[in-house]
Amino acid sequence: MPDFEDGIEATPLPAGTLETDVLIVGSGPAGGAAALALSSLGVPNIMITRYRWTANTPRAHITNQRTMEVFRDLGIEAQVLAQASGHELIGDTVFCTSIAGEEIGRILTWGSHPAREADYRLASPSLTCDIPQTYLEPILVSNAAARGTQIRFSTEYLSLTEDRDGVEVRVRDRLTGLEYGIRAKYVIGADGARSQVAADLGLPFEGRMDIAGSMNITFRADLSQLVATRHSVLYWVIAPGANIGGIGAGLVRMVRPWNEWLIVWGYDISQEPPRVDEQEAQRIVRALVGVPDLDVEITGTSLWGNNEMYATHLQSARVFCAGDAVHRHPPSNGLGSNTSIQDSYNLAWKLAAVLNGQADASLLHTYSVERAPIARQIVLRANRSSREFVQLFEALGVLGADGEQQMRALIEERKANTPEGEAKRAALIPAMEIKNYEFNAHGVEMGQFYESAAVIPDGSTRPLPARDPELYYEPSTVPGSRLPHCWVGDQGRKLSTLDLAPYSCFTLITGIAGEAWEPAARAVGEDLGVALRTVVIGPGREVTDLYYDWARLRGVAESGAVLVRPDKHVGWRAGTLAADPREALSAALAQLLGRRPTAAVS
Repeated sequence: MPDFEDGIEATPLPAGTLETDVLIVGSGPAGGAAALALSSLGVPNIMITRYRWTANTPRAHITNQRTMEVFRDLGIEAQVLAQASGHELIGDTVFCTSIAGEEIGRILTWGSHPAREADYRLASPSLTCDIPQTYLEPILVSNAAARGTQIRFSTEYLSLTEDRDGVEVRVRDRLTGLEYGIRAKYVIGADGARSQVAADLGLPFEGRMDIAGSMNITFRADLSQLVATRHSVLYWVIAPGANIGGIGAGLVRMVRPWNEWLIVWGYDISQEPPRVDEQEAQRIVRALVGVPDLDVEITGTSLWGNNEMYATHLQSARVFCAGDAVHRHPPSNGLGSNTSIQDSYNLAWKLAAVLNGQADASLLHTYSVERAPIARQIVLRANRSSREFVQLFEALGVLGADGEQQMRALIEERKANTPEGEAKRAALIPAMEIKNYEFNAHGVEMGQFYESAAVIPDGSTRPLPARDPELYYEPSTVPGSRLPHCWVGDQGRKLSTLDLAPYSCFTLITGIAGEAWEPAARAVGEDLGVALRTVVIGPGREVTDLYYDWARLRGVAESGAVLVRPDKHVGWRAGTLAADPREALSAALAQLLGRRPTAAVS
């Protein structure tokens, strides 16, 4: 990666070149979220996209609790919910021979099982919902524009050159063919799974692309009568060809209830790509739905490759990559757009702090340190979930089936009062159970933990999980953890603890016995020129511990303090009131911002 400490001079600015603090390449979930977050913090930015408008297919859709918390913090949660299918409509995931055919089983997903719903509601003020990318991107982009982002559609990234003071980016107006430059202090490459920005930086990757083939078919058809008693966004079809390539099984996915749909069907990527015309698309749709004369309108088809690749480093000196540019995987677990948005949420406040002179540029190094392990985790998890469909095929005994007729007979055998039928029924139980790791992986979604120079350890370790850490989220205030959610407030309002810590500042949370932290924080904020607010939780104060849940979650004594970063991760905590709270807090905050040599902070 380039290092500009040796006095390399900045490239002269060509006449007519645009200037901005941050240039964002790409308007998808990562790019749109970056633009919205930066503009919310008052950072001048330009976002370019080679396309004439936002997403034209409903690719990403499941929006998990952590991402909804990001939207809550950025003030768009209500807009997203108004366009989304709510939590109550998305949970009854079905495995079947066709939508109109026989069911093999169901699994309650995204925390909708009564035994899991409490975990989800206790973890967050927001619930998982479903909003197709075609609806989400315009919300991100329009709100970013309203807050100050300059958006240039039909503008193609060509190349970049870094120097000590900034980045010169060459772009082309796709309408006129005009090439020109944009001079930025920093660049975010959010240009998708075939990112040219990542390639130009030479980012290191592990894994490989195009390991299997899938086709998408979008269509309109009224399926309400077939799904009325089992509302879900996902109907998995075990049928001939379902175990060839693709994401593990044929999928009929609800886009809008209950007349807009998307089918995902695999193909052998080692062979010639299939040609899917209107007639073939209708045949596939009717076969998977199981209604031979279904009135169907095909609205689009496309082919895509499943990937298993992640970057092990996400940035150079002044250029950062986010989203699918650095983590490329199948849609299993619904982690794609969620992780992309969370990448940008992690990065934007750090850029703002450096650009505003509140933090040393070394703070920006923590982006890759914190997010690269997440990229690796979600790529491996999504691909493992896809492969776990094999257990379902094995339980049904269809992997070696010779043709459609034999496969249907083998599936039918699970009904028989025979030793073979009994064995299949027994094998289906663990085969369905393992799909919890795809559809109820709450720990993967919510349990992200950071270790970097922007986190100050306090000598404690993360609590050993009492339950499976992929399936279950364990709240903690150990530095590096996401701030735990619980409800606080007073007789007139109820707030999440996450609402106490806005994206625009650092927040120090303490109790009445720790009131001395409040004047200390005020002084430290003035000393360092950093926005730092203090919240004292207790009776008669700004908020009360309504259910006494914060007392159980805070992990420190009432006189202690928890310092929350703008992205809601705990940066530092003090177990009790320090002898000199101003000195302790000043040392911690300065260290987090890279403004002081790293040293132990008690």
